[in-house]
Parts: sequence; structure tokens; C-alpha cells
Amino acid sequence: MPLEALPTLPEGPEKDYLWTLNFGPQHPATHTTLRLILTLDGETVVTAVPDIGFLHSGFEKLGEDLDFNQYVTIVDRMNYISPIMNEIAWHHTVEKLMGIELTPRCKYIRTILGELARISDHLLCAGAQALDLGAFTAFLYGFQQREVIYDIYETISGQRFHPSYTRVGGLLFDVTDQFIRKVRNFVKEFPKTHADMCRLLNRNRIFLERTQGIGVLSKELAIDLSCTGPLARSSGVVRDLRKDEPYLAYPDFQTAFKVVCAAEGDCYARYIVRMEEMIESLKIIDAAIENLPAGAVNVDVESKAVFPAQTSVYRSIESMIQHFELVMPNRQWTPPVDEVYGAIESPNGELGFYIVSDGTGVAYRARTRPPSYIHFAVFPYLIEGHQISDVVAVLGSLNIIAAELDR
Repeated sequence: MPLEALPTLPEGPEKDYLWTLNFGPQHPATHTTLRLILTLDGETVVTAVPDIGFLHSGFEKLGEDLDFNQYVTIVDRMNYISPIMNEIAWHHTVEKLMGIELTPRCKYIRTILGELARISDHLLCAGAQALDLGAFTAFLYGFQQREVIYDIYETISGQRFHPSYTRVGGLLFDVTDQFIRKVRNFVKEFPKTHADMCRLLNRNRIFLERTQGIGVLSKELAIDLSCTGPLARSSGVVRDLRKDEPYLAYPDFQTAFKVVCAAEGDCYARYIVRMEEMIESLKIIDAAIENLPAGAVNVDVESKAVFPAQTSVYRSIESMIQHFELVMPNRQWTPPVDEVYGAIESPNGELGFYIVSDGTGVAYRARTRPPSYIHFAVFPYLIEGHQISDVVAVLGSLNIIAAELDR
């Protein structure tokens, strides 16, 4: 099905009535560096041109300079709202390239952390969407629970914001009893905050009038524009990589959660889908933490893919040699000369990495498919004919993360 054509600017006298407005980059509703160039007829948006903004960090080129473990600190900073999901996606692709099968315990821990990241991301999106429209309390409620998730991250890695926790073939450390206790407390306490946010917003007259029927994305257009995640599912596209292409421990939880969809495709539908997805994520976390397998979190040391234990490095010449080879340039992993694409279901949709390998421990080419980069291009189709005030509502419902726009 062909894409719907974007409106063209009129010629002749009508053009004199149009004016241009720069929305961002330094605008509270853009939250960061992205920019929109709006052409207006009075207060009605005629056209909108998205600009990825001024955050140029060279993320992809850094992936061609750092090894497979070092690069995890960079992918952390792509979607900085749910950074550990980027780590999971990157090492999922690397392990797919190298043919590494993770241990059951590692799969469960990564699944738990990924779903915590999904909840954290959705909390910020829903809270900021409400904040942009004038509702402040829901934003504070959401951030309080995000702080709890940050505390859980700190427990596993010592860092709150950018954990840098995954490694090729496993994790930096195994989790502790304190981690398990904190996750169980979160599963117990979070539903109350979720219910409070729903009571504040789901029937709020102002919030409903600002979001219902605004920025409607049809199912056909969502497919044509390669939309994924909550944006696509709120338009009736039933696709979720956790179900359609299961990875990590998701094959064990196929009956524990459902794919949340809506048909309206407007800003309110996108909000509702994210709110309901948080409850489904909580079900996965609960099932995973209560059935956490015993055993190692890293693959067998003989695979030469993971660092040996620190105590072993000090006491064994074989372990010291392996540690040396994994940290020395050009003496690390020996993946096949191949190219591979791996993707996971991130909070905003399909997050994928494409790696071209030349047989060394550093990618010859590294590219990413971030959902925000795809979804930002959808904005012009959603805002046509709406008012300036609707720009804020539509942009907030897309949850664009500027660092994912960086090339």
C-alpha cells in the first residue's frame, strides 16, 4: 500500500498567509535537542519537518573502534531512559554472531532487567506526556517508582543510570539476595502507584480532550512507515518480538503475559497501551524472579568468551592468559567473518543492531535500528491539520529519545 502523501505548500497569494515556527530544540516539550520546523496557517499546522537536532556523538562509529564489551558503555547512552535494554540488544546481536547460548540464570536475569527497563521507560513517557499537558502529579508518581528501579540497578552494578551490566556471554556480576528482595518489593508495591496514575489521568477531562482523536495513526500507515512497539500496537498492529521471535527467557513466559493493543491509534490509545503494558511486564518479572534458576550467569570459561573469575586470575596461569587475551587488542574474540542483525522488543519498539564482522573482537561495521529514529519521521503525518497546542500532545505520545536520533 503506498504511503499517504504529505501536504505541499500552496503557491500564489495563499502562501503569504503562512508563517514558519521553529519548535525546539530548546523547548520544554521537546525535553532535549530535537527540533521541528512548522509551517502554520494561523494556529493550524500545514506541514512539519522533523530535524534530528544537535546531539552528534557518533555512536555507530564508536562501535567500530571499541570491542564488544567496551561498546556497552556507549549503547547505554542511546536510549538513556531505559539504558539496560540497549545493552541487552547489543550483546544479543554479538552472541547471535558468535553462536553463544546463554545460561538459564543469565536469561532470566536479563529478562527481569529488561522488563524493569520497560516499566521505567513507560513511566517517564506517561508522566511526561501528562506533564506536557499540565498534569504534574502523575509525573511525580511515575518518577518515584523510577527511583526504586534505579536503586535495583545500583544493587547489581553500582551505577544507577548507566549500569553497563551485560557482557559477551553473560553479566558483570551475579545478582544478590538483596536484588531479589528489592525486585519482590517492587512487584508488591508498584500496582498501587500504577492505580493512582490511572485514577489521575484515565478519566481526567482535560487529559482526554487533549489526547482523544488527536494524532491518529491508521493501521495501514503504521505498517507502511515501519512503526513498531506501542506506537504500532495502539493502531492495531499485533506484533511483539517477545511473542513473534522469542529470545532470552520469554519462551518460558508465553502464557504469562499478553500483547496489549488498541484500535484508535490516537494519543490516548498510545498512553493506554503503555499503561497496560506495565502491568504485563510486572507479570513477567514476578514469574521470573520466583522461578530464577540456580547456576552460573556466564557461559563456560572454556568457551574463551567471558572473563574468568578474579580470584582465578590471581591463582591460575590459564585464567590469567585468558584474561590477558580478552583485554589485549586484536587478541580477543574470534567471531566468524559474517554479518548479522539482531533485534529485541524495547520499550519504544524494535531495537536492532547490525554487525559486520571481520573476525576480530571489534565490529568492522556497526549500525543500529533505533525505534525513535523511525518514529520521529511519522510525526508530519500525525500533526497535519492540528493546532499548535496539539504538537505537544502528539510529540509526547511518540516518546522520542533524542540520543536515538544521533547518527
